Amino acid sequence: MVACAALDVAREPEILLRILWITAFAWMAFALPAAAKEVALDVGHSIATQGALSARGVPEFEYNLALAGEARAALERAGLGVRVIGAAGDTQDLASRPRLAKGADLFISIHHDSIKERLLQVWQPNGEPQRHNDSVSGFSLFVSRENPRFASSLACASAIGRALRAAGFVPSRYHADPVLGESREFADEPNGVHFFDRLAVLRHAAMPALLFEAGVIVNRVEELRMREPGVKRAIADALVQGVRECLN
Repeated sequence: MVACAALDVAREPEILLRILWITAFAWMAFALPAAAKEVALDVGHSIATQGALSARGVPEFEYNLALAGEARAALERAGLGVRVIGAAGDTQDLASRPRLAKGADLFISIHHDSIKERLLQVWQPNGEPQRHNDSVSGFSLFVSRENPRFASSLACASAIGRALRAAGFVPSRYHADPVLGESREFADEPNGVHFFDRLAVLRHAAMPALLFEAGVIVNRVEELRMREPGVKRAIADALVQGVRECLN
């Protein structure tokens, strides 16, 4: 018994050290913040396929790139990780865009809207013929039921739509119009969210995914608004609010 007692006393420093190590590791696990959520921002279109031309002849890709930069800055200020896809303008394969987002918690493809060719009218800003239609305006959001995380995609799109509306932006009804638009069904009408099931960047994404049309750049007034720094900041801030709501 005396020998056993002596052995226990001899091992006390070792036991205490183990307890200290276990306590330290437990404290570190508690104190370390959770890994930041990451958002993949996809800059719609490319240099080769520049998307719609605005009422003043500016390619949509330029608007998408500018807004993606503003959104990136706002998301990073909010403590979120950001991965920008397509900023160099050389990503043309639509299916490759969500693959480049692998591991992100949310995929957002950023675009600016147009209208059917037959509805555009000719005008000549600065003496150059361009096309416009001032009857359509507002933002739109799209989700795919073929995305494996459809429910989360819809939740995020709806949260962003609500945040945009709270900031004073108005959803467009153009895409749902059976005559002027595409008869595209609403997934969440009040918040401007539509179904777009076969859209490649959405259905090929492994994570929740949505496409965001920020405004209609063939509308001469809305095009100028989309250029304003304050408007871009307000859109980016609404994106952050919606993203934080749906990822928390």
